[in-house]
This record gives sequence, structure tokens and C-alpha cells, in this order.
Amino acid sequence: MYKKIIIITYILLSFNFNSFAEENQKSLRVGLLAPFSGEYKDIGQSIMLSLQLALDEINDDNIKIFPRDSGFNNPKKLIQSVESLKDENIKIVIGPISHEDFKNLSAFKDMIFISPSNIDPKIQNNILSIGVSLESQIKSIENFIKEQKRRKTIIMYPKNKYTSLIDSKINNINIQNKKIFRYSSDPKILTSDIEKLTNYKQRKKNLISRVKILEEKDDEASKLELKRLEQKYTIGKVNFDSVIIIDFGNSLKSVLTSLVYSDVDQDDVLIVTVNQWFDKSIFLENSIKNLYYPSVDIKNFQRYKKKYSNIFGLQPNEITILTYDALGLIYYIWNKKDYKINSIKDFIIKDNIKGKIGTFNFVDGKLIQKLNIYKVSDKKFIRF
Repeated sequence: MYKKIIIITYILLSFNFNSFAEENQKSLRVGLLAPFSGEYKDIGQSIMLSLQLALDEINDDNIKIFPRDSGFNNPKKLIQSVESLKDENIKIVIGPISHEDFKNLSAFKDMIFISPSNIDPKIQNNILSIGVSLESQIKSIENFIKEQKRRKTIIMYPKNKYTSLIDSKINNINIQNKKIFRYSSDPKILTSDIEKLTNYKQRKKNLISRVKILEEKDDEASKLELKRLEQKYTIGKVNFDSVIIIDFGNSLKSVLTSLVYSDVDQDDVLIVTVNQWFDKSIFLENSIKNLYYPSVDIKNFQRYKKKYSNIFGLQPNEITILTYDALGLIYYIWNKKDYKINSIKDFIIKDNIKGKIGTFNFVDGKLIQKLNIYKVSDKKFIRF
């Protein structure tokens, strides 16, 4: 499908935003709000390049993009950019990228904003978020836990600025015998928190007691058991058979290390986390044999990254595959509605929509992605 590629240079991005947005009576005119200046300008440029790939695959000259620099957490610049798009009579906009900016869009009721944010999948007045939401991830994890016939689940997440948000998201999770466990973000306190969760001290005492008994015996079976126990920190099972960890980066790795240190048997306990975007640095956490999490379609994601890299010589930010799909979604609805989109209600359709990230649809006014479960094992991501 890719017959031609328009390369956008940094000069074009910085100084000539409307160079490929000429007027056409029957065109689909789409605005773009992204940070083309400041600390996050690389994200804005990466988004722009992702839209070039989407434009080329759609291969319809009737689509015109009108980019504007919205900055990041800069209400004044954002509003100026939106007003500029409104002056151009542009009704549909990709962006902004931050959920924090949504409150500044309430005055623009006649415009439609498709954001890659993942904070809330529910349509909010004139805003639709298409990010990989926690609701979508929890739904996939919930089904996975049930399929694996787990009966006692710990849902873990750190005490930080997102705690109350996660609290609200997991209220309706339908898993039997679930328990919420909030841990400290301080690594020094984290270990103590995990020890309490796993009853580590008592299990450690059980091990010491059992070792003393075996040391007084001289039969072969006792010697073999003693040798086996020398490799363990504790004895006895924990009071759960699955763990869901809602965390990322080094904090997640610290939790995984603490679970191993607390002698959680990975053959008995299923360890699941949230979408990690196939981050290979998680391979460095080699103490965990098997880790599971929901994510977008890995083959599409890898093909997208490879094509992006081959054409532009850069690695795309993960958020860009969402803006890529945003343009595809807008184009799909535009065609379905006879080349006219009147309001955000036009996006609420019963169809299953297939994008680069996978399949998604609308359920009770929310955009829900159908995510796959992936297993991280032997330095590979394997679809489960």
C-alpha cells in the first residue's frame, strides 16, 4: 500500500505547519494538537511522522492535516492552537495528548477531540480517548485469571498520585476472593510491605525450625530435604494463587524482586502486570521466570516500528501508534457517515473496529480494546 512517503523535516515541523493542508471542498480536514516545542517536542514530531505513515496507507488525497503546537501542560498555548483550528473551520482534532488538558476544551463544544490519552475511555462531552486504558487491561486480565482457575488474587499497586485513580478503576473488577494491597513507593519500605503480604517472617521461622529438626536426623531422605531447603528463604505457601501488579519501570522491577526474595513460588502463583509496551528492559529482571500482561497486537506493533524506523531512521514513541489509529478511525467513520461527521456520537457504533493496536469497540459509551495476553519468558514475548 505504501507507494510514496512524504518525509517531514524538522524545519517543516517547526516553521510551516500547513504545508500539506491545502483546501479541498470534499476533503477530510483534521487538526492535530501536539507539543512541537519545549521538553516534549520529540513526541510531537514522532506523532507527525506516524500520521505520515497513516496518510500513505490510507492513500486518499482528500485527507488534510492541520498541525498546531499545543505545548505540554500549557493552557494558554493549547487554547490559542484550538482557536486557530477553529478559525480554519476544522471540526475534528487529534489530541491533545494529556488528559490534564481536557478541562481546557469545554468551551469548544462544536469540535471533536480524539486523544491518545489512556486515563478514561468514557466519552466526555466532545472528547474520545483511544489510549490503552486500565479498564481494557483489567478486562483482559480478569478473563485470564478466570481461565487459569485462580481463586485468591492480590491486586497490588503503589501509594502515589495515581492511587485514587486506580482505586476507582478496580471497584468493579469481577474476580473471586480478591484483596487490595497498596505498597510504599519507597524501595526501603517496599520490602517490608511485601514481607507482610507474604507472611514472610512466620514462614522464615518455619524454615529455621524445620532445618533444625532435619539436622538432627541422619537418614537419606532427611539429608535430601535439608539440601533442598538450603536453597529456600522460607517454607510454606502464601495465601494467594495470583498477583496483579499495576506498576511500571523500576518500581515494578522492585516489586518482582521482592516477591522472589519473599520466596513466592512461581509454579504456584501466577504473576500478572499491566501493559508494558514490550519493554525489553524487563528481561533484566531475570528473577521472574514467567510474567504475564495484556497488550496490543505484537506483530502489528513490531511491523509498525520497523516501517517507521526504516523510513525515518528513528524509533517511534509508543503513543504514536495510537495517533496512527486515531486517523484511521476518523477516516473510517467519515466514510461510514457519507463523508460527514456531525458530532462525537457518530463514533459510537456497534462495529468491531480493527486498527494497528488490535480490535476495539464501544461498550456503554466507553472505548474498550480487546487485548492479547503475553508471556515474558526466556527473553521473549510470547502470545499466550
